[in-house]
Amino acid sequence: MKLSPNDIVQKRVELGLTQKEFAAALGMGSSSERTVRRWEAGDTSLTAAECAFIASLGPVAPFDQGERPDAPFTYCDLFAGIGGIRMPFQELGGRCVFSCEWDKFAQKTYRMNYGDTPAGDIREVASSDMPDFDVLLAGFPCQPFSLAGVSKKQSLGRPTGFEDKTQGTLFFEVARIIHDKRPGAFLLENVKNLTSHDGGKTFEVIRQTLEDDLGYRVFWKVLDSLRWACQHRERIYIVGFRDDVPFSWDGLEIPGWGHVLGEILEESPSERYTISDKLWAYLRAYREKHEAAGNGFGYSMVGAGDTTRTLSARYHKDGSEILVGQEGKNPRKLTPRECARLQGFPDEFIIPVSDTQAYRQFGNSVTVPVVRSVAKLMMGVYEDGLRGA
Repeated sequence: MKLSPNDIVQKRVELGLTQKEFAAALGMGSSSERTVRRWEAGDTSLTAAECAFIASLGPVAPFDQGERPDAPFTYCDLFAGIGGIRMPFQELGGRCVFSCEWDKFAQKTYRMNYGDTPAGDIREVASSDMPDFDVLLAGFPCQPFSLAGVSKKQSLGRPTGFEDKTQGTLFFEVARIIHDKRPGAFLLENVKNLTSHDGGKTFEVIRQTLEDDLGYRVFWKVLDSLRWACQHRERIYIVGFRDDVPFSWDGLEIPGWGHVLGEILEESPSERYTISDKLWAYLRAYREKHEAAGNGFGYSMVGAGDTTRTLSARYHKDGSEILVGQEGKNPRKLTPRECARLQGFPDEFIIPVSDTQAYRQFGNSVTVPVVRSVAKLMMGVYEDGLRGA
């Protein structure tokens, strides 16, 4: 088949993408927007394979769930990011009935892959405007709050509860929706340090809110992605059930050790991911300075047989936490596709944003295979009778 310049423009506009984002969605990298510009101006012809691939994009996203009226359970996806928590629950047959994510770039990636655009700021979403659902999913941000003021209110005879203790935080929005919708179960994900934040007060408020105020049975565990992928990434997973269930972390499927970076590396990454002489000199000097002071700060160099540090949202700045060694030249950053693989996203997952935004999105996401194991354990209990309770 052959596409005219107008056909290409129409397809890009239909998908709601800029020329830069369209290039990224085609796997060309955001720096190839000039090529898209030439296509649309009619200055460069496309190959038959390129035409076929562009024509295949949308309106059906690669992970579009369809109607699924017979889904065994429904769920909502809050603080959805790019849908890393959603993916395993959809694989288990669940149907997503509502999603929410404030970042416009993450919304675009979500829509390109799942076919629906998340609602924006969760603080502006009324519970009454949400459909009923069985399971709540949320990778909520950690914000500081404490028990300060609660005892004073009690001494004055004023009522306290989850609204008083968590007002003004984004966790309150999760608690509000759980309170109003009463789902059968929930899964919350956060950084490992949530349990020690503010001397443990933050997690104590969360635990009290979920267990004492909302009446859920709550279980939590810190898991390291290193058992599922080649990345050291510790995160806390908090599972809750409205009713008494025989849940135990002992049943979690944990793979053996052995994943290495070579499993995810691209064969011929672009030279633009090789860091400059100036940046390489700076990173080496920075590391030497802190090593002399007895600190462990600095870049991390890895090879195909190694595992990596935690991929962070700041990776786009210099890539220092995970630099891939190269024979005879400066090290390079991981490509966005390699970051996607590091987090367990399949290669069919479309990356329709700039490299900078892609690094942020994958750095903020979850390791999908870890969530898959948690989801299987959680929903196994759920499907054993929770819905009928």
